[in-house]
Parts: sequence; C-alpha cells; structure tokens
Amino acid sequence: MQTAPKATTTQAKPALETATLDVKGMKCAGCVSAVERQLAQNPGVVSACVNLITEVAVVRHKAGTIKAEDLAQLLTTKGFPSQIRTAKNAHLTQSPAPDPDRANRQNVAKLATAGALLLFSSLGHWQHWGGPALPLLNEIWVHWAIATLALVLPGREIIVDGARSLRYGIPNMNTLVALGTLSAYLASCVALIFPQLGWECFFDEPAMLLGFILLGRTLEKRARNRAAAALEQLMALQPAVAHLIGKEASLDVGGIEIPAEQVRVGDWVRVLPGEKFPVDGRVVVGQTAVDESMLTGESAPVFKQKGDEVVAGTLNQRGAIALCTTRTGDQTTLAQTIALVESAQTRKAPAQQLADTVAGYFAYGVMAIASAVFLFWYGFGTHWWPQVLHGGAMGGDIAPVLLSLKLAIAVLVIACPCALGLATPTAILVGTSLGAERGILIKGGDILESVRRLNTLIFDKTGTLTRGSPTVTDCQPVDPFTPDTLIQLAAAAECGTTHPLATALVEEARLRGLTLPPAKEFNTEAGSGISATVDGKAVWVGSLEGLSERGQLGDRETIQRLSSLGKTSICIGVTVEGKYAGFIALEDALRPDARATVQRLQQKGIEVILVSGDREEVASAIAQQVGIERVFAGARPQRKVEIVQSLQRGEMEEEGKGTPSPRIVGMVGDGINDAPALVQADISLALCGGTDAAKEAAGIVLMGTTPDRQHDIRLLQVVEAIELGLATFGKIRQNLVWALGYNAIAIPIAAGVLLPGLGILLTPAMAGALMAFSSVGVVSNSLLLRASFK
Repeated sequence: MQTAPKATTTQAKPALETATLDVKGMKCAGCVSAVERQLAQNPGVVSACVNLITEVAVVRHKAGTIKAEDLAQLLTTKGFPSQIRTAKNAHLTQSPAPDPDRANRQNVAKLATAGALLLFSSLGHWQHWGGPALPLLNEIWVHWAIATLALVLPGREIIVDGARSLRYGIPNMNTLVALGTLSAYLASCVALIFPQLGWECFFDEPAMLLGFILLGRTLEKRARNRAAAALEQLMALQPAVAHLIGKEASLDVGGIEIPAEQVRVGDWVRVLPGEKFPVDGRVVVGQTAVDESMLTGESAPVFKQKGDEVVAGTLNQRGAIALCTTRTGDQTTLAQTIALVESAQTRKAPAQQLADTVAGYFAYGVMAIASAVFLFWYGFGTHWWPQVLHGGAMGGDIAPVLLSLKLAIAVLVIACPCALGLATPTAILVGTSLGAERGILIKGGDILESVRRLNTLIFDKTGTLTRGSPTVTDCQPVDPFTPDTLIQLAAAAECGTTHPLATALVEEARLRGLTLPPAKEFNTEAGSGISATVDGKAVWVGSLEGLSERGQLGDRETIQRLSSLGKTSICIGVTVEGKYAGFIALEDALRPDARATVQRLQQKGIEVILVSGDREEVASAIAQQVGIERVFAGARPQRKVEIVQSLQRGEMEEEGKGTPSPRIVGMVGDGINDAPALVQADISLALCGGTDAAKEAAGIVLMGTTPDRQHDIRLLQVVEAIELGLATFGKIRQNLVWALGYNAIAIPIAAGVLLPGLGILLTPAMAGALMAFSSVGVVSNSLLLRASFK
C-alpha cells in the first residue's frame, strides 16, 4: 500500500550580501580572533573571515540587516581602524591611498629612537662588563630618564594599543608587552623612590625590551611585504590610461587619452609596442606578439592577429594594433584574477581556523600563567631554592618579589601568538601568489591543504586530455541530405554553444564556404546533445545514445569502426519525415603532454581514471594512448557525479586491487557536463579554455598555455598544482611545529624551570628578543617556498 507523498513547503533562503573591509591595527592571531568575534556578534551576520597578512575582513550577512559602514565604525572604535572596500576593483582605481613612505619613515624613526636609547642604556653598564665607568651614563636617574623616554616615544603606541585592547576585553600581543614593560618600569620606580626596600632597579629592561620588539616587528613587516609582493605586482599591471580611437581609424592617429576605467565595451583602443593592454579586447587592426606570462606563467610571446583575443595587463611587444573592447573594469580577466587571488588568501585553511581559535584565548592564558609564576616563586620557589636569590646568573642578591616579578615579565613577553597566527596565512599567501604567477589560480587555502590527501584523480576526455579542438574527418549523410547540407544543419544548430565539437562543426562549414541558415530556440541537453530550429526545421545534434532515445537508429557498424580508431562520432537527427539524417565523425588529438601528466601522477601514487561521455571504443582508445587503465565511458553528468560519490564512499572495487576503501577524489574537466562532478569532488581543477560553469565549480583554474599555441592548455599544470599544494602544506606544517614548539619550550624556560638546577634565567630583555625573532622566522620560512618549489 502506497501513501500519498506529504506536501512539503520550501522556504526561500534569505539573500546574502558580502561586505569587504580593510582592517588595520591587527598584530597577531589573537587580534584576528577578536575582530571576527566583534563582527560575528552583530545581528544578521552569517560569517566573518579575517586575514592577518592582507588585513582584509570579508563579512557575509543577510541583506538589509546591517550596513557595512556600521561594521567599519564598530571595529574602528575597538581599536582596529577600518574602511569599506566599495567595489571589487577598488584596488585598480586611482583613489588616494595612505602614503607608505610616510609610514616607513615613522617606523624607522621609532626604531632609531629605540636603538639610541638601548645603546645609551647599555653604555651605562659598561663598567659591569670590564670597561671604564662612563660619566653620567652610570647614574640611576639617567637610566630612569632613558626608560621613561622609551615608554613615551617608541613604546607609546604599543602601550596605548595594549591598554585599549585590554579595556575592550580583547587582549593581544601589545597587551602582553605593555604589561611586561610597565611592570618592570613601575617596580624599578618603587626601588628608586624607596631605596630602603633594597630592591634592584632594572630600568634597562624596558628600553632593551622595546628595542628588540620594534626591531623584530620591522624585520617581520619587511618579510610580510615580500610575501605580499606578488599580489601587489599583479595589481600594478593594470594601466591607468587608454588611447581611444574612432572605429575604422588609422593606427597613425594618436587618439584621445582617457582613464582606463572609462573605456566602454565596443570602443576601439590603440596599443603601441611596449605598452600594456588597458582592457580585454579583440584585435581588429594589425598584428603583434604579446607577452602573456603574467596570466599563463609562460615567457614565450604569443602571436596575435585580427580576430584574436588579448587580455588587460599583458604586454604588447612588437606591432601597433587596434582592439575592440570586450571587457572593462572588474570584468577583465586581470581584475577577476586579482579578485580570485584575494579571495583565496582570505579563505582559511582548517589548520588556520584551529590556530586562530587557540590564539583567541592565548593572551588570557599567558596572563594567567604569568600570575601563577609570580605567586609560585614568591610564595614557594624562593623558599625551596634560596640559592636562586644570590650569586649565579643573577650576579648578586635580589629580593624574592623582584625575582618573581622578573620571571612573570619574561613569561609575558616571550609568549608569541604572532608566530602561531602567521604560520598558516603567510604560507598560503606565498603559495597562492606563486600559483598565480605560474598561471595556477587556487581559490583558497583550504584547497591547497586538501591537495595533500588526494589519492584519486578523474579526467574528462574531450577538451581535457584532448586538445578540445577536433576536426571533421568523415561525413556520411542519408538521402536526401548531402554532406554539405548535413554540415550546414549541424553547424547552424551548434552555433549557439561554445563546446569544442560545436566549434569544429562551424569551422568545417566555413572551410567549405557554406552559409549557415538562420537558427533559433537553442536548447542544450547536458551530456546528450543540442536541439534548435534551423530554417524552420527541428534539428537535433548529439551522441548515438541520445539519437537512440529519440527512436532513430544510425549506422552503428560504421560509427563503431570509427570510434575504435579514437574518433568521436556526432549523429545528426532531423525531425523532417522523422528519419535519421546521417553522422559526422570528428577526431580530437591528444594534448602533447597528456601522457607525461598521467605518468607523473601515477608515480606520485595517485590513481588516474578516465570518465567520459563518449563511446566505449573512443574512451578506451584515448585511455590506452595515455596509460590509463580504469575507464568509465558513456557517462552522463549525473553518472559522473555517482562515480565520484562511489569512489568517495569506497564502494568501487578495482579488479585485482582487493577491498575498496574511501578515496579523496579530484576531478579535472572543462565542460558544462563536468560542473556537477567538479562540485562533488574533494578537489576540482578546471581548464581556462573551458566553460564558465566548469571554472565556477572548480577550486583550481589552470591558465597556462603551451608556447606554440595560445589555446593549448599545458596539462602538466595539474601536476604543478598538486606539487604546489604539497609544498605549501609542508611549510604550514613546519611553521605550526615551530610556533607551537617555540611557545611550549620558551614559556617554561622563561617561567624558571631551569633556574634551580642549572641557574639559567631569561631576563625580560632576552625574552623580548626571542619573541620578536620567532615571528620573523615563521615568515622567512614561508618565503623559502619560492626557492623550494621549482
């Protein structure tokens, strides 16, 4: 007995909007966590993702619930000066930006001041190191003045920011440093004012501590700038002006110079040798060679002539040409590439999510540990090990309260959430930028991290393993149709799509000098074929299986014979008189590096599978040529999805390979029929020459082309993308091991673990130096990715 299905009601999901903010003032991963919390707690906010290196916050919120201006104002009041990015192409506009030279001069001035104060403070102790006592500099009041100036001048910003962060309940690295320096300064002031206490003055500690920290941050900033340099260079490729000329105008005409963002689609633009293309366009006059290395990673110039496409930001090397604008502003390939790279650097890898979560509570934990260290040594440690109060590392007697305070301060300043927060984003920044330079666009750090687990890779055939530019080899019509009529009908029906087979049919009609009859009412059936009304006749073009579903039978024997040779047979069905019209066979050559790509993947232990919508004979012939053993032919889009799902669940047993196990599956494709499988796969790669649907669905887009042919994708980039992912994750792992290991070892040593037995004590100044250089080490290690990935 069957029951009637229950009525279901679907509620439309609320529309979401994205607000992008530039956020300044973040010092460590704790700041990142604090900013994300401040954004996420607002009503209507669905998600907030903040990147420490790029200083960008991306907020997804329900439409109409909150204004981006309010979010920026909220962060500004909390000590993180913020402003809105009003458009995706904001980085391409000529709007005024803060003067970087001024900021650099200010940093250098603070560092120089701190260095001078540190030098004077050190010279005041010259006699303790066997040198002569320097007049005036060995006076305690001079050391007080030096420490006071260190706090008021170079240290003022750190102390104010640290206090403000503590006030708002979001303590950061500056909070820890401020607590350490102020504690040392105030304790020394008490010792100076009340000498009867017998306390030691250590005014040199604030000056030395701030000097080392500012030096470390300067080096860290330079290293971070080097890591972001690739993206900045990409942004700088967009020319500021364009030379507009009239249509049909001569190249000798100078034209009108206007801002590049004011060029409209359809305008003609003149580009001289040595100039960069200001917009995407199609060459209408002249010919030249173009350097497209910024887009594809290939240094060899590409020949361009009338009808060829050029991309904004690429360099015209030889002849003067005119182009008709096809895309401007944030629609250009360059702008979309920049937006994609920026988005990738904002998306967090799982490891970074964990690190940011830990860092969000790091400052609280360190302050608790420092308090516990002070209480332990003052209440118990100095009584259990009285020898630590005199002689040895201390160079003389010291009051228990001062020893306890010094150890607590050392714990405050040696702990480094910066290294933890920089570990993942710096590696991802370098990895994604390096990929962009080589024509590998990776849409997120999470994708880079996932590549390391890949063990199965599925390839589509047409346009992926093959060039995607097939040519017609056979045409067999059925009376009353002729070969030319058959080509005309097929090309007219296919002219509404950009599929490689459609392009081949249209090109064949052009070579035969045929005029295409008018066509309309195009309808694409993914994985099956296309239908259209051609000159008043309903025409369907598609696979043999699709033809059979329509009750029409083709010349199966001939088609199978051609298929066994690796040719793809296109069957033409015409509804006139309800009969089969004939078939057209096309041959699609393999990409020159297809076999090498498959072999290198197999050498890495990755199983390569071919899944194609083509016939068994064609798919098997191609698979045999490249060395793929496992083939699934005749796969419609839904079948491709099912194959991916079965592999992921471990339900597919390969003959002779034993019990199946769940797989991490990657998919490489280029067509509309690949998009569902690309979405389902754990890692998806699309070729830049493919459809927009495939590129939108993919996590990695391969832009590289071979030097000899502009539209021939370099398939070996699949291997390079995987190697880049492995190298990037290797750096992430090294950075996290260092960051976690550093804090796990440094904090106990600063807390005095080695003091009773070995007499080893880290002074606050030494602790500050170690903290400052720990984050520099993480960023520098990420930069080594460029040297290791070749």
